[in-house]
Amino acid sequence: MNVRDYINSHFPGLVLKPSLYHQWEQSIHFELGKELYQFKSGTDELNAEYFDQVYQQILSLFHEIFLPNDTIFLVTNIYQNNHYVRKSRRKMKVYHHYIKANHVRAQLKQEDLPYMFDDEEDVEDNCTSQFSLRCRKQDIRFHLLLKAITHQDFPPLKPRIHNPYGLYEPDVFFVNVTRNIIFYIYDDRGCEVIAKDLETLRSLYEKYGDWIDEYDREEIVQRFK
Repeated sequence: MNVRDYINSHFPGLVLKPSLYHQWEQSIHFELGKELYQFKSGTDELNAEYFDQVYQQILSLFHEIFLPNDTIFLVTNIYQNNHYVRKSRRKMKVYHHYIKANHVRAQLKQEDLPYMFDDEEDVEDNCTSQFSLRCRKQDIRFHLLLKAITHQDFPPLKPRIHNPYGLYEPDVFFVNVTRNIIFYIYDDRGCEVIAKDLETLRSLYEKYGDWIDEYDREEIVQRFK
């Protein structure tokens, strides 16, 4: 089963792109680094305490969602100009840097999809290259990858994922095939978790309720009542 067949079967109508929370009712939106800020007060100096808190939060969520024997699709959307599609496989550092074994990485699949942001100008000139890799938690250097995702908007920080094609930064989705959960960190400010069944998310809701995004809190609380 490839990632498209899996999504169609278990999350019909869902598109793997930003704002999963607004596409799927069985979902939670978490805010990261509450009460802290990316920069130290009154300066341009990055706040290490903030980034450490964000990292510890997403690591905690990752360990709750993914168990060692779970099957995972690691999916990455690269947004690019049509001219660069043929070159994109060579530049996919998400998999080169963060997948441990060559024989696992060799199973990487690529599919060219329409540009995800269809409300923008010049849509016909751009596309989405979607990469997917079936693996397990232990195949991923997830400690580094999680940091790289949260560092994406802050070039001084390493590791960091970026888009060499000058459009949006890559989006990375962790799809738990075993438990039917999708985990998406959009940047250092927050993340979304969706599941086929709402009860699958109840433990996250109960354990990490203080992290729920305040804008969506009332709606999420009503879901779990």
